[in-house]
Amino acid sequence: MGEFLGNMPMPEFESTPWVTAPPLRDARVAIVSTAGLHRRDDRKFRGGASDYRLIPGDVDYADLAMSHVSVNFDRSGFQQDVNLAFPLERLHTLAANGEIGEVAQWHYSFMGATAPEQFLESGAEVGRLLKDDGVSAAVLIPI
Repeated sequence: MGEFLGNMPMPEFESTPWVTAPPLRDARVAIVSTAGLHRRDDRKFRGGASDYRLIPGDVDYADLAMSHVSVNFDRSGFQQDVNLAFPLERLHTLAANGEIGEVAQWHYSFMGATAPEQFLESGAEVGRLLKDDGVSAAVLIPI
């Protein structure tokens, strides 16, 4: 599998923006996942989806569902502990302990198993939303 992934064609980007993040103790942190997570009353993800779902920072884990379409994806870890795919409780603990500044108001989930170039528009939109929310660090959870 590693060889297969290592040989996949990847898009080329003309530039790579870089910003210096504040120390974690001052950072506002969000989660960006490709686990296909959404609130139960949100639209499910479909194969090849390039959109995203908003997940509030105070979501009840019982309200989260996973509609990741990959048949190769093992959901048993998520079913046992949502924090494996969406560690929001861990972020709240880090914030309460002063290890990060605060938890963002909004978090984002995409559906993995989609070609990366499909995310150019939605990824840029989520970037703007993160900036508008004052997020200075993101935990990326690739599934």
